[in-house]
Amino acid sequence: MKKITTSIKIPKSVVQKLLEQVVHDGYGMKGKSIWISEAIDAFLKLPNYPELVDIATDMEQLEDGMSTVLSEDLIRRIDQSIVEVRKNFPSLEGVKSNIIRASIMQRLVGG
Repeated sequence: MKKITTSIKIPKSVVQKLLEQVVHDGYGMKGKSIWISEAIDAFLKLPNYPELVDIATDMEQLEDGMSTVLSEDLIRRIDQSIVEVRKNFPSLEGVKSNIIRASIMQRLVGG
């Protein structure tokens, strides 16, 4: 399956927590994209994910850029979810990045 690299802006403190959690969960330093993919997959299964995406728009200090590699299938699911989010929040900007950020945050706080 084809892999696609995508980048998002994320607070430096979240990047640090993410990397620590990836290692803690046993993924190793090369497992960040797998961990993020699993986070997005679980997030998109939540019935209230559009509201959680809206909450992620309030994140500040998006100073760090971070790349991740996602499967073509997951990118397609994110694209479909963008439509769902826009139905509820038509004026929301940067929906794709917010979905990825919200997925990471949800997994960090939810375990």
